[in-house]
Amino acid sequence: MNELLQTVAGPLPVASVRGPVLAHEHLALDLTRGADRAATLTPGHRAAITEELAALRREFGLSLVVELTCRGMGRDVAGMARIAADASVAVVAATGWYYEPFHPEELSRTSAERLARTLVGEIERGCGGSGIRPGVIGEVGSHGDLPSEPEARTLRAAALAATATGLSVATHAQFGRGGLAQLELLTAAGLPPHRVSIGHQDLLDDPAVHRELAASGAYIAFDTVGKESYQSDRVRLRLLLALLESGFADRVLLSCDVSRHGYLLSEGGMGYGHLFRSFLPRLRAAGVDEETIDGLTRRNPLRFLTGREGPDGRAPAADGRPADGPAQPTGPPR
Repeated sequence: MNELLQTVAGPLPVASVRGPVLAHEHLALDLTRGADRAATLTPGHRAAITEELAALRREFGLSLVVELTCRGMGRDVAGMARIAADASVAVVAATGWYYEPFHPEELSRTSAERLARTLVGEIERGCGGSGIRPGVIGEVGSHGDLPSEPEARTLRAAALAATATGLSVATHAQFGRGGLAQLELLTAAGLPPHRVSIGHQDLLDDPAVHRELAASGAYIAFDTVGKESYQSDRVRLRLLLALLESGFADRVLLSCDVSRHGYLLSEGGMGYGHLFRSFLPRLRAAGVDEETIDGLTRRNPLRFLTGREGPDGRAPAADGRPADGPAQPTGPPR
């Protein structure tokens, strides 16, 4: 269990994070290895990103952004540090490998153990000689219902590095699929489920899978809020309310996953603030109270990052639930 968060500006006491956290965002990336030439956030977009985050700090108290651009995704930790300083919003950087189409060629010849040593080196000494250390491993990816062999190796490497360093692992589950297989692989490598966040589950309309992941003790990331071309917020709201009503309010993380410049407010997109300006008001209108919303947007991501479980920081029970038993339903009445 950690009392400090590793940010791009150095260690940050957990107690100083008093406002909401965006649990999965991108501030600098380049995914143009694929067919999508617009999937970039470049230095030319830095001023617009900075202004968005600064406005969210002023309006909603935004305190922390978990930036999940990892190796092979155009990561720019120095750029992140500049944005964090100028916006006065803390930023946690990441390490790891994305899903297979973005793997460098050398991964095909490298064992999970050797890959893990590479990640541990970045976590302990910083990224690319910058001295800026990652505070989370992610977004470590797979696509399909089962990880490919290279994806299985990078997931296992992430678990090995996480257990060696005390960091948590956030995954990319393409279109929400394959989360159960990801969790099985990560936990088989020794990583406790409460140190895992399974990504993009708001793209998977399968409440039974969400409940199974949550019951294991893993976090469920509803992290593409506002991406209506993938899934409507109406469906996201229904899926989230189902999790809350099942008693899993302590297992959910929320974010928007801004992953191209077209999503920026300055270009007519939803922006990083869509969660606060649109989705959370709908959640409140559905009857969810402020204590629960603070858990979803602040306490849960902090517990995920630090490994804390329960309000007093107790370790989880063997089944991954807090030692004081399962959470009680906190959503609106049925």
